[in-house]
Order: sequence, then C-alpha cells, then structure tokens
Amino acid sequence: MKEFITQYKLSIAGVMIGAILGYAYYYFIGCTTGSCAITSKPVNSTVYGSVMGYLLFSVFEKSKKPQDNA
Repeated sequence: MKEFITQYKLSIAGVMIGAILGYAYYYFIGCTTGSCAITSKPVNSTVYGSVMGYLLFSVFEKSKKPQDNA
C-alpha cells in the first residue's frame, strides 16, 4: 500500500484537491434553479472536480514505461 501511495502521490493529490474545489464551487457558486447538470448537486460537482483534478495533475507525472535509447 505504501508503494502505491508513493507511486501515485501526485494523482492522489490531484483527486483530493479537485474534489475540494468542486465542492467549494457548488457551495459558493452553485446552481439555484437546479437545472445545471454539474452544479445542481454536491456529489456531481465533487466528482467532476476530482476527475478534472486528476487529469490536470496527471499531466505533470513522469512516464512510467522505460524508454528505448536506440
């Protein structure tokens, strides 16, 4: 488990930060009419934020497969 956390620490941080920011977006901005697909419910905005956080932070990870120097 410790190896998993150290290997994917940047992705885990991205998911956690994205989830916090997604919920904060729902809480502070949100959608008052309920017709917004993402911000009408806190679960939707939290999941969307965590996915966006993962995608953003995964850009900065190093490649895990070995490179061929031929």
